[in-house]
Amino acid sequence: MKERLKILFLCTGNSCRSQMAEGWARHLKGDVIKAYSAGIEPHGMDPLAVKVMAEAGVDISRQRSKHVEDLKDVVFDYVVTVCDQARESCPLFPGKTKVVHVGFDDPPRLARTAKTEDEALEHYRRVRDEIRTFVETLPNRLTTDK
Repeated sequence: MKERLKILFLCTGNSCRSQMAEGWARHLKGDVIKAYSAGIEPHGMDPLAVKVMAEAGVDISRQRSKHVEDLKDVVFDYVVTVCDQARESCPLFPGKTKVVHVGFDDPPRLARTAKTEDEALEHYRRVRDEIRTFVETLPNRLTTDK
């Protein structure tokens, strides 16, 4: 049996986008990917991210926000930065780890101007769906991008 690829989804706060990516990867690609997520400056789980993922049938409520240093003993095949700040602040990873950037909009930032929760949730849903579309291309997209 082939060993699953270890992929870390890295974001600034590990509260929303990277958590969604981890959830999607576990849900859609658990047979070929061992998914992790972490942040440069963890903020805790975003309840609206948990809510919109649950709407799509993916439970991320048991995931926790963690610092990238908490995973220092894991040797990753790929690190996917999902926000520009994580890309700029991405620590060095040892050995064969490849770092790939795939940026997504920040739902909490976009939702700040929303007048209602439903309006805010639309930002979360759009990004959730964009992340799902990306995760559906894995691992092929990572192994063909050079």
